[in-house]
Amino acid sequence: MKNIYSTLLIIFVSITAFGQKSDIRDGNKFFSQAAYVDAADAYENVNDKTQEILQNLGDSYFYTNQMQNANEVYELLFLRHEGAVEPEYQFRYAHTLMAAGNYVKADELMNELTGENWDHEKFASELDTMVPHKFKYDQVMNNQSSSDFGIGFYGDRVAFASTRNQERPVYPWNKLPALDLYSAEMNDEGEMTDIVLFSNVINTDEHESSATFSQDGTVMFFDRTNEDRVKNENDVRVAHISLYRAEMLNDEWTNVEKLPFSSEDYSVEHPSLSADGSKLYFASDMPGGSGSFDIYVVDVNEDGTYGTPQNLGAGVNTAQRDQFPFISDEDVLYFTSDGHQGFGNLDIFRTEGDFSEVENLGESINSGSDDFAFVIKESEEMGYFASNRRGTDNLYQFTREENEIIEAPTVTDETSGQDIIPIDGSKIYFDFDKATIKAESKPVLDSVVTYMNDYPNIKVKVESHADARGSDSYNMALSKRRAASTVDYLVEKGIDKARLTSEGYGESRPTNDCTQPTGCTNEQYAKNRRSAFVVSNRNGSMNNTEMNDQEMEDQDEN
Repeated sequence: MKNIYSTLLIIFVSITAFGQKSDIRDGNKFFSQAAYVDAADAYENVNDKTQEILQNLGDSYFYTNQMQNANEVYELLFLRHEGAVEPEYQFRYAHTLMAAGNYVKADELMNELTGENWDHEKFASELDTMVPHKFKYDQVMNNQSSSDFGIGFYGDRVAFASTRNQERPVYPWNKLPALDLYSAEMNDEGEMTDIVLFSNVINTDEHESSATFSQDGTVMFFDRTNEDRVKNENDVRVAHISLYRAEMLNDEWTNVEKLPFSSEDYSVEHPSLSADGSKLYFASDMPGGSGSFDIYVVDVNEDGTYGTPQNLGAGVNTAQRDQFPFISDEDVLYFTSDGHQGFGNLDIFRTEGDFSEVENLGESINSGSDDFAFVIKESEEMGYFASNRRGTDNLYQFTREENEIIEAPTVTDETSGQDIIPIDGSKIYFDFDKATIKAESKPVLDSVVTYMNDYPNIKVKVESHADARGSDSYNMALSKRRAASTVDYLVEKGIDKARLTSEGYGESRPTNDCTQPTGCTNEQYAKNRRSAFVVSNRNGSMNNTEMNDQEMEDQDEN
């Protein structure tokens, strides 16, 4: 009987081992074909996941927007193999953390990876006071397919890409039908109606997307995946993307031709034609770029020829993905990137002039997910973008308005000449050797709360000081406790802690000559027992309003 059990156990182990090898083999095959849904299914069945399997599994989830799953796999990857993992996985791991709202951990990873100072809390707070516009958006209705994106203006209609055509071949990457181009009307309620598939001259069994049109609607540029797959730098076989031009003749699209700077060896995609038709902006991973995809521009000559594509340079392009350019009729360039600091994954940015500086559009439109394919009619303050913030690519319609930065009123301090907060009272009180806010101090602090609520773009740093009586170390610790208790009070009253910082300076910054523990009156020492509210307004200047802690005529205080 024991022999029978032993034999059965051997057979079971052999079958299990064979199955594991089969899953690994299948996973590797699917991954090399960029069939990421199938690859993830196969890798999940492997019990003892190696570093390579964890990397491929994490990427399979990442590339199909399964960010929670990708985050868990990358976390396990770094837990088991930290120090042996390539930076690209750390980059993607950080973006899965941002998608989950864990910016503290994401900042740590990005600081280590880039050597720069990523501080999301500070970045988001400062950006809110700088962006020129705020956005209000709603999801476009009649937009229920598994993936709609790449919307653009097409006369009085819109054109967009979608996987809703179930007659197309299924794309192995995400198990969805190949993309086709559609046009539609958009009614006042934000609903697409009269949805029409472009003809088979434009649409094929390959992906077509990202259409842009001349002002008179007679010329169309769009992108289409190549039929042949070639291996990329990661040894994964992919179909690169080419740009095409078509003409409208007798109400039919015809004369479809591939642009001469397209290639089988790299992608050119996401075209955007300038209002005068003289320049075409696009994204490409062609040789000579900054890393992944860069934004380029090429001259469109009147004779139908093209100039040499020009990279827009380091102001716009990063070592990561810079894609989906859109040039507005006011020559403002909008694009998406996950290389510039943002809210996670692809964010929407703007730049103009010489394109040397870019600006994130802010959290009123960007999220921790991919936000991309932004287009706008500047004169009408409206447009569209795509986002997968709800799990799949969907279209959104937006309106924008000026981000009115209300300048906070100040008064001039007669002694220092500085602009100070115009609040009633000038003192807050602490008991001897305590950092507890006293009742007499609360009306002043409540006035600070009111001020900060009235001017939500203002940030405040609480700086506390002590007099010269007591040791340096004791006074430093005491001033820090007082500053912290002041911040705690403001937070309890509803002020966002992201708008507040605190620091104690001990006795290091006296306002008079009382720098020794003896020799001055209580009133003179009291002038150095102060708290300062340092206000940071939009232009970054710092204004102080100082408040004495307490005047104690008959009692010494540290």
